[in-house]
Amino acid sequence: MTDSSAILIYRDQLLPYSETFIPAQAEQLRRYRGIYVGTSRLGTPPLPTDRQVILGELMQPSAAWKTLYKLGGVVPGKWTRALRSHHPQLIHAHFGGDGGFAIPLAQRLKIPLVVTFHGYDATWAHPDRGLQWGDLLTQRGRFFRTLLLLKRTATFAAATRIIAVSEFIRDCLIELDCPADKISVHYIGIDTDRFRPDPAVVREPVVLFVGRLTEKKGCEYLIRAMATVQQSQPQARLVVIGDGPLRSQLEALAQSSFTDATFLGVQSPDEVRNWMNRAYCLCGPSITAASGDAEGLGMVFAEAQAMGLPVVAFASGGIPEVVQHDKTGLLVPEKDLGKLTNAILTLFRHPQQRVAYAEAGIQHIHRCFSLQQNTLQLEALYDQAIRQYNDSSTYSARHFA
Repeated sequence: MTDSSAILIYRDQLLPYSETFIPAQAEQLRRYRGIYVGTSRLGTPPLPTDRQVILGELMQPSAAWKTLYKLGGVVPGKWTRALRSHHPQLIHAHFGGDGGFAIPLAQRLKIPLVVTFHGYDATWAHPDRGLQWGDLLTQRGRFFRTLLLLKRTATFAAATRIIAVSEFIRDCLIELDCPADKISVHYIGIDTDRFRPDPAVVREPVVLFVGRLTEKKGCEYLIRAMATVQQSQPQARLVVIGDGPLRSQLEALAQSSFTDATFLGVQSPDEVRNWMNRAYCLCGPSITAASGDAEGLGMVFAEAQAMGLPVVAFASGGIPEVVQHDKTGLLVPEKDLGKLTNAILTLFRHPQQRVAYAEAGIQHIHRCFSLQQNTLQLEALYDQAIRQYNDSSTYSARHFA
């Protein structure tokens, strides 16, 4: 493999702990080599140190340069030269707002831009007002959310190819006036060599939740459902993995409803996988948040099924594309607490059904969500984007000569 096969993987902050799917995909590439690019380094999950080019570490004062880049599109020459040394053929940005941030970089390097929309970036509502510069000082969260939404619109025009992680996200993008002929649906996939159950482990009566503790993830509904489940199945336990702004509120709810729940906070990918191997089922009651944020697909559902763990969830967003109702798990109407409770009870009361769902789930993920197979499809999308970009550049050069 030569430098001519390099592509830039852009995420403004490298990398939130919940986005392990980004390096999992990038490291699975066979004909391309991923170079991780952003303005800041978070350090979790760890990325190859020799393949990171971080604006904030190249330029001082870093805060000023990051602001100039994100608000003004100013690309410093030192950053450009560091990236050009890898001879990149394409830049692949994850999330629509980051696609907007990556536009000036793609233009400076004269390479095609591919952007994956994962969820909130396609489902968040339009801002109720324009960008207010005063919010940068007084309401930074509101300011940058508005900026991301405005960048999303610019991305539709600038990107050579838009990738939607589900048909649901594709439909959302079309409603936002993204050109349909630019959009390809591509499921990221799961490393089925890594996510595979250990049959020697005896499963325990645990309902597992894995996710950020935010409104969209709907953990409140699971806690309320488990209070009723535990009246009928006193051996049932709820284990919550993840953290977020609602953690203290959810812990208080569990205590007040006498729900047997253990909050473990953020755990390593290996520990999450261990719990998936131990539990009876994964419950992910995601909902559509007040902001419009909805589940684009939900990689945790694919991971659970690969581990032989049946899923109970609301039929929200793109979840029905990864969980097959009454085959690999049970889906119920969004926010229907009674049906959510009954679905969990079904898996406790009917162990043979639970086993059947587990076996079908493994087969389903191997067939439709294999990371190895799906990344080959991604490389074909890269090939297509590079050809399309080069053809359009050649046409433009001839037309205006």
